[in-house]
Amino acid sequence: MSGSSAGPAGDAGGDPRSDSAERSADDPPGDPHETAAVRDRLDRVEDPELARSIVELDYIDAIEVDGDRVEVRFTLPTAWCSPAFAWMMATDARDEVEALDWVREARIELCDHMHGEEITAGVNARDGFGETFPDADGDVAAVRAAIADKARVSRQREAVRTLLDAGADPEQVVSLERSDLTVDGDEAHVDLGGLSLVVDAAPIADYLDRVTTSGHVTEPGDTLFLTPEGDPIRADRLDVVQKRSRLAAVNMGGQGAVCDALHRARHGPDGPDGSGASYVDSSDPDERAYDGDVEEFTSTWTLGTDD
Repeated sequence: MSGSSAGPAGDAGGDPRSDSAERSADDPPGDPHETAAVRDRLDRVEDPELARSIVELDYIDAIEVDGDRVEVRFTLPTAWCSPAFAWMMATDARDEVEALDWVREARIELCDHMHGEEITAGVNARDGFGETFPDADGDVAAVRAAIADKARVSRQREAVRTLLDAGADPEQVVSLERSDLTVDGDEAHVDLGGLSLVVDAAPIADYLDRVTTSGHVTEPGDTLFLTPEGDPIRADRLDVVQKRSRLAAVNMGGQGAVCDALHRARHGPDGPDGSGASYVDSSDPDERAYDGDVEEFTSTWTLGTDD
């Protein structure tokens, strides 16, 4: 999925300043509580290629709060990142920040991008992507849908693997409906026809978010796990679907490795904030394609492309 992965844009969950009546007139511009609230909203915005937060990825350069106006500046790993993806991140950032009820206007600036001026002007003028790029082939809606489905397939693999590892058999997994799963804190409770299974909530909740956002599972009786095409899975084909889902996960991990290398080459090995955070999820062996060494990655990439 691309862009915001949170609930409805009007939900200012976690905002310490959600009640505008409680805002003190003595709060100076740039109050740390307000800045933190803005950052929390930006954490809901994702790089569509990576399905990772733009805050986590260190894209945010600056947050400036002046009363009820907020300015956010961000930079992508390269100057030639897809204009459609950049547009999605910029518009989602604007909408998330303006979901804070004390924010009247958010201005978003895309820095150091080949189309930065056009995207900055178009987003802040509330123009559409087609108005800003009249020669573009289509709009961002189709791109959003494709990216959301890619994230769904990638996250499904981990959710299914969690259930299988916990003792569920393929027939039980492919028969699950949305109403059979309940997430409660750190646990997910799975009803397997009279038998309750308790598993780690994280991969289940992540998948539920993706499959709901993609529009495939919206009702309690909807089949929970689907093929990449959105069809029910036969039990004897679950392993094949898992292999296909793995390709989506590896693809996103590979994209993360490329972005990671370019980002570090641009800002240094510790990144713009000195954290040294990597885009690659080291907890998943299928996505451990790159360890953060720019020179090593460049050499490997060169050999691969020469072949």
